[in-house]
Amino acid sequence: MTDGSSRLAERAAELRAAFDRTFAEPARLDESVSEDLLAVHAGSEAYAIRLTEIGGVFADKKITPVPGRASSFIGVAGFRGAIVPVHSLSSLLGHAADGTPRWLMLAASLPVAFAFDQFDGHLRVAGDAIVACGLGERAATCVTEFVRLPGLIRPIVNLHMALDAIGSAKLDAAPIKER
Repeated sequence: MTDGSSRLAERAAELRAAFDRTFAEPARLDESVSEDLLAVHAGSEAYAIRLTEIGGVFADKKITPVPGRASSFIGVAGFRGAIVPVHSLSSLLGHAADGTPRWLMLAASLPVAFAFDQFDGHLRVAGDAIVACGLGERAATCVTEFVRLPGLIRPIVNLHMALDAIGSAKLDAAPIKER
């Protein structure tokens, strides 16, 4: 029995040492670079948006229509005690808008909301799954990158470019005539 007891004591000592080593070694950080994206549909097209550019996502918020200069402007909505302008992501990306979208997302950098048609979910992808596109037609629609997914490539909407496009549209638009 002493042989079995000594093996048990040795095994306990090994486990204790391994346990203690986990606290003595520096924490291991995940070396892989990943990006978190929100997968959405604007119109009938699939897109992705970086989560760092989004301040919140909301479903079934009431949008109050008001006149505006930008063609993408569809009204205002209340968020956390503030009245925020709402723009159609479909319209900004050059798609026809089909009714009032169900989903709204707040931009993280400014109090502006973007309406979109369908929420597809969260994506966490490796950094090398994101590729830049050329400065062609896509750059004019707030898209400068794509994310490669199994069986699908989604354009990544740059919300900073979308905000710039909204600002430019306001400056270029003809003034609203008062009645």
